[in-house]
Amino acid sequence: MRFTPLIAGMIASLALSTAAQARDQISIVGSSTVYPFSTIAAEKFGQSSGFKTPVIESTGTGGGMKLFCKGIGVEYPDVTNASRAIKSKEAKMCADAGVAFQEFIVGNDGIAFANSLKGQHFKISIAHVAAALAAELPFQANGASDATPNQLKTWADVDAYTAKRIGGDLAGLPNIPVSIMVPPPTSGTRDAMGELFMKHGWKKLGLEGSGYKKLREDGAAIEVGENDSLIIEKLVADQNMFGVFGYSFFDQNRDKVQAALLDGVELNFENVASYKYPAARPLFFYVKKAHVGVIPGLKEFINEFVSEKAMGLDGYLFPAGLVPLSEDDFAKQVAARDAL
Repeated sequence: MRFTPLIAGMIASLALSTAAQARDQISIVGSSTVYPFSTIAAEKFGQSSGFKTPVIESTGTGGGMKLFCKGIGVEYPDVTNASRAIKSKEAKMCADAGVAFQEFIVGNDGIAFANSLKGQHFKISIAHVAAALAAELPFQANGASDATPNQLKTWADVDAYTAKRIGGDLAGLPNIPVSIMVPPPTSGTRDAMGELFMKHGWKKLGLEGSGYKKLREDGAAIEVGENDSLIIEKLVADQNMFGVFGYSFFDQNRDKVQAALLDGVELNFENVASYKYPAARPLFFYVKKAHVGVIPGLKEFINEFVSEKAMGLDGYLFPAGLVPLSEDDFAKQVAARDAL
């Protein structure tokens, strides 16, 4: 006998209700960028609510979505953090498994393109970033059809190529090898980098097509895991290396690293909040509706996280690097919270 997703979800929900005592701790997975904010909220919740502190795993946004959307029941996470919005294929995966969810926007973030304070401070365009990271580039005609493997070995090469493509003066980039640590494919920051750095930078280069989607594999682009603290350590150890990661990690490590000036805009609170910074983005978490009211403390945890004392300008997440939402956007999150 075959069940529709709705009926299957109802059956799973009933099973969840009878087995809730098998798990008395909230399970959270997902984004490494949202992880520190979620962890702080979880610790505050555990200290003051009478419920156990939620268990949080930093699996990356994509990895978290896969776990979250597998189904309803105590063996599946209750919440997944995300540094980009859920994709249509992920939403379908959830729907097919009978998983209904509520989306919340936590706050705003910006993607840093950063290096050691001991290195040269770059003042570049996102076109430079795209040119440095793309697997293939056109080196002869202006069209993208003649693309060949990326031949830009140094930042001076990137500088000359970009100036030729977009016009204008050279940015004065040094003759040092291109070496950039990028997030893994499971990371929401990687997805956001693809949209905000690569796609938009590709257009600034005057290029068309989807050539921006594939990163070079010759050692210039180095995939690292979900541990952003390790990226900071590597940048400190090598002043010629760059890394791509969220604003909060940059903000917490200003004594060690510096963020490049992108398209003339500094990475700071004001420019992220106003979205003037070209790589500003919202941060999210998703809650499994069938688990609310069943998993002990889940509703109460959402009330803790989506609150003025946590997410507001004077909230406890602000010192950790979260850029708060506008009053209107925050009000929408509160309305969604209260409707759960």
